Amino acid sequence: MIKNIQVNAAILIIGNEILSGRTQDTNTSTLALWLNSIGVKVGEVRVIPDIEQTIIENVNELRKNNNYVFTTGGIGPTHDDITAESISKAFGLKYQIQHTLTMPSLKLQ
Repeated sequence: MIKNIQVNAAILIIGNEILSGRTQDTNTSTLALWLNSIGVKVGEVRVIPDIEQTIIENVNELRKNNNYVFTTGGIGPTHDDITAESISKAFGLKYQIQHTLTMPSLKLQ
């Protein structure tokens, strides 16, 4: 017997640039269309400011009821971006930057 498993997701848009209208969000429609096309139901989209506690609270709230939480927004990583550090705090993890990418060696046959 095959179970019909429903997978859901939320999209969290983070950025003062989006809220001020200086930057237009184009990621939501692209991401939602793709997720829905592969069977992931997007049930909620939120737009929030670049405030650490707001990011932490929203990530924690959304991950309680969703299989996946996707974050996007703003103008990308900048010297004052707090998104990655805030999300690590939401998960209770130490924030670290990894400067090198390590991958297992692949054998081509």
